Amino acid sequence: MPKKMFVIFGVSNILWMVFAVSQASQIDIFPSESKIFAQIGDSVSLTCSTTGCESPSLSWRTQIDSPLNGKVKTEGTTSTLIMDPVSFEDEHQYLCTAICKDKKLEKAIRVEIYSFSKDPEIHLSSPPEVGKPVTVTCSVPDVYPFERLEIELLKGNRPMKVQDFLEPSEKKAQETKSLDVTFSPTDEDIGTALVCQATLYIYDDDSPPKVRKTTKELEVYISPKDTAISVNPSTRLQEGDSVTMTCTSAGLPAPRILWSKKLDNGNLQLLSENATLTLISMRAEDSGIYVCEGNNPVGKDRKEVKLIVQEKNFTVEISPGPQIAAQVGDSVVLTCDVRDCESPSFSWRTLIDSPLNGNVRSEGSKSTLTLSPVSFENEHFYLCTVMCGQKKLEKRIQVKPYSFPSDPEIEMSGPLVSGNPVTVSCRVPNVYPSDRLEIELFKGESIMMNKTFSKDVSKKALETKSLEKTFIPTTEDIGNVLVCLARLPIDEMEFELKQRQSTQTLYVNVAPRDTTILVSPSSILEEGSSVNMTCSSNGLPAPKILWSRQLSNGDLQPISENATLSFMSTKIEDSGIYVCEGINQAGTSRKEVNLIIQVAPKDIQLTAFPSESVKEGDTVIISCTCGNVPPTLIILKKKAETGYTVLKSTGGAYTIHRAQLEDAGVYQCESKNEVGSQLRSLTLDVKGRESNKDYFSPELLVLYCASSLIIPAIGMIIYFARRANMTGSYSLVEAQKVC
Repeated sequence: MPKKMFVIFGVSNILWMVFAVSQASQIDIFPSESKIFAQIGDSVSLTCSTTGCESPSLSWRTQIDSPLNGKVKTEGTTSTLIMDPVSFEDEHQYLCTAICKDKKLEKAIRVEIYSFSKDPEIHLSSPPEVGKPVTVTCSVPDVYPFERLEIELLKGNRPMKVQDFLEPSEKKAQETKSLDVTFSPTDEDIGTALVCQATLYIYDDDSPPKVRKTTKELEVYISPKDTAISVNPSTRLQEGDSVTMTCTSAGLPAPRILWSKKLDNGNLQLLSENATLTLISMRAEDSGIYVCEGNNPVGKDRKEVKLIVQEKNFTVEISPGPQIAAQVGDSVVLTCDVRDCESPSFSWRTLIDSPLNGNVRSEGSKSTLTLSPVSFENEHFYLCTVMCGQKKLEKRIQVKPYSFPSDPEIEMSGPLVSGNPVTVSCRVPNVYPSDRLEIELFKGESIMMNKTFSKDVSKKALETKSLEKTFIPTTEDIGNVLVCLARLPIDEMEFELKQRQSTQTLYVNVAPRDTTILVSPSSILEEGSSVNMTCSSNGLPAPKILWSRQLSNGDLQPISENATLSFMSTKIEDSGIYVCEGINQAGTSRKEVNLIIQVAPKDIQLTAFPSESVKEGDTVIISCTCGNVPPTLIILKKKAETGYTVLKSTGGAYTIHRAQLEDAGVYQCESKNEVGSQLRSLTLDVKGRESNKDYFSPELLVLYCASSLIIPAIGMIIYFARRANMTGSYSLVEAQKVC
């Protein structure tokens, strides 16, 4: 290609255009080049500068007045046009115009565009294989202008092909140009380099063109061949044996070895990527065709070998036996054990193919089915299926759930009281199947009752069954033992707890009786004396003693829980009824004692109403009262010459109607009881009336009427007052009263 173009390297190309304006109107321009070459995508700056003019006006334009597609920056006498990045639109003749006062000067520069940014690329149509044609493609991407491009392909130092692209392009665009060479590699080509060199002539002068090249080492391949398999010890084996197979294959590069097994459908199952394949503990299902394949990028080669593994006889045992009774809520493990089979395959199912409701774990020659917790849904025949090679064996076991988790419970309807009927209940909780349950109740060695239960086919559920017996305990039963025995047989199968029992010792209660009270020294005492009251009561268990005092309304006020109730210094207020109670679980027994505290008579009052001095004919009431408890004997007397005369009194009162002079004198009241006595006296003065006065004067009449009302009222007051203080009575003769 004619060398008509120059190459300018660098990202930024600067054009200096110098305008020299002098008084002689001369212009100096530097540099003298009128054209530059810019790479698409780079940045280019064009700078225009003037001399001899202090304030020029600078501007840029293309020769055909197309858009600048760049940025202009002007400062003083310098103006710069920046194109970043360079594109096809920037390929123009650019003019810089300078106006200085009335003078105008212009300078032109041309920008040519090219693209040659990437190295050539070498591609092979297929991996090069000795003796087989292969096409090499050398391509130069994103080149412009391609009519100035030259591509050369070399193998080592020997040219293979040179190609120019002289046809002009119809449009401005980056294009990829390439050349193709087809050849057949030989053994001599191994390690030889392929070189693709691209040259772009963009300059018009003798400047060197732009050159890019790529080198690729030629890797020549040889397809795998002569693949062979060696087997040790033999292709015919017994179950449990081991075998080692080694595969070799020739090729360049060295073939990769793959071991596979041919499946029934013809597909291959990859086993290993090592040259040696070792199979241990062979099983019958390991029999088949094994394939060794050697492959590399240009081909593959296979070899097959057939292995025959003969089966061994094996046995299967299932435990804990053909049948097992399993407690509901417990955990049961069924174990399937295989002998004389190196790699058995296990599976579990029920006879009716219902859900297992358990967890299966298989390891080695054992497989377990864990039922946890056991429920009614586990009542099945379970089958363990074992595959050893092509042989199959099954064993089955029957699981029968039952529930018998706790001992019977003995309950009484109430406390045991000698002579009183009581019902004993023997309960067996959460039992299944209840129709197999038998309950027996013993007292000592004698059977009291036994009971069985009918079957309810409508449901499977835990039930509580019981037996009840009513009997009358006696003192002979004390210390005897009640035994509740429950049995749950399940089809003659042995399991750990097929019977349970509970015992309860009989403690028979005897109600309190023969309650007695011993009072020392007596129940009748003088005030200030001491007294001990001791209570005892027989019963079983020993009765608890409770002392109470009976209140006036009949209620009992608890005082003490000691057997002996003591008063160290009695008072009149301590008198009353005391109750002793003997109490235990069987009942209560009660005994009473009346404690009487006596005092000598005191507080005697002897009065005359209306006065101790009256007139003849008046009515006088002489009254005697005392405040003793218990009651005392009251005697009213009048002093006479020969001694005292006992007066007839009513309620401690003696009434004198129409007092006479002879009624005057000394009156005496005597109060006495078993402890002592007390006396009180008063003198009654009766005055005579004047003769000129009418005996029935109005004053006397008023007094008489008033006394007839007052005397009964006073008598009633005294009577009720005395009754409030009375706790006993005495039998009196005439002139005596109860006070």
